[in-house]
Amino acid sequence: MDNRFGTTSGMVIQTVMENGQELCLAIDERGLYLTSARYLDKNLADPHRYSGSRATTKARLLALDLDPVRLAEANAHRIPVYTDETRKKINPLKASKRGLKG
Repeated sequence: MDNRFGTTSGMVIQTVMENGQELCLAIDERGLYLTSARYLDKNLADPHRYSGSRATTKARLLALDLDPVRLAEANAHRIPVYTDETRKKINPLKASKRGLKG
């Protein structure tokens, strides 16, 4: 089952040490972000993935001597792709008849 709001271990690029704290550098469709290991592979939403702290990620990575642009390009294959299988399929014949009713 896909976890659209959490962080999976497949999204993690590497672990980094920042201010004595071990963080995981991960990537998703919106770019790079830093998160803690306690949110990995849990059935919980990762607040680091959807918070405003993502705006400072580039500066934080540069301070750690990491190139965010190169990391994003090299790890684009880690971005999860979600398909919306739960969406109701539309019968084209019924849809065309609805259009004729006016």
